[in-house]
Amino acid sequence: MKLVNPIGIMVDSLRLDLRDGLRKAKELGADGVQIYAVSGAMDPANLSSTQRKDLKDYIDSLGLQVSALCGDLAGHGFQDAAANPAKVEKSKRILDLAVDLGTPIVTTHIGIVPNDVNDPVYETMQRACEELGVYAKSMNAYFAIETGPEESAHLKQFLDSLSTNGVSVNFDPANMVMVTGDDPVQGVYNLKDYIVHTHVKDGIRVRVVDPREVYGALGYEPMSHERIAEQAATGASYRELALGEGHVNFDAYFKALQDIGYKGYLTIEREVGENPEVDIAKAIDFIKRYK
Repeated sequence: MKLVNPIGIMVDSLRLDLRDGLRKAKELGADGVQIYAVSGAMDPANLSSTQRKDLKDYIDSLGLQVSALCGDLAGHGFQDAAANPAKVEKSKRILDLAVDLGTPIVTTHIGIVPNDVNDPVYETMQRACEELGVYAKSMNAYFAIETGPEESAHLKQFLDSLSTNGVSVNFDPANMVMVTGDDPVQGVYNLKDYIVHTHVKDGIRVRVVDPREVYGALGYEPMSHERIAEQAATGASYRELALGEGHVNFDAYFKALQDIGYKGYLTIEREVGENPEVDIAKAIDFIKRYK
């Protein structure tokens, strides 16, 4: 098996200023980067057309591409009908920014899809994702839901209920292993028609946990990246580990991606650890063994 996929780095995982992080990503040997674009300097509202062009030109000058933007708005995802109009609008603006920076992909969490299709929250999420999907499709682009909060077969059922594939999948095998205990290899085959971006991450499940305790839900604490990272580091319910040290079977996982013809990015995300640069360099070496 020889992987042909480009390698990306979640540049925020390096914990550097953006331009320092971009230079470091190039130095480490990445082909592209994923960038958070929700707040601060990367909030779409804070970037003029001139600034967008300057940033794209700088990324181009390094010989990098943007693999995707991360447009995760946290909270309850799209479960809260009252909050959705503002979140949908913000998500559209993040997608506009993504296209300006040369990528058609924005990854996001939409909240946990309820098991009961008659749950009012299911319909609320459907309406929001339908609007986002139609908008993305009009731009030949995608909002990519990150795997983990629900099993892949159920996520596929939800995606199949939408009128377009404008809402698709950012496949993260470690989230599935760590939270739902779902098999990421079977997940690739289940979601093969929707995978447009992936994260390369590893981990173990310490105990069975209600996904709502991890990702939040109406009636539970809202999702926060800080809490997820803290749990991944402390290991009370799950632990994120270096590639090859957890329970993701990368031989079978990469073969599955190859089987379905996925040629997009393998983007390294590292949410824990004291020395992310070293961890990410080792992750690149790990992936390159398959090339």
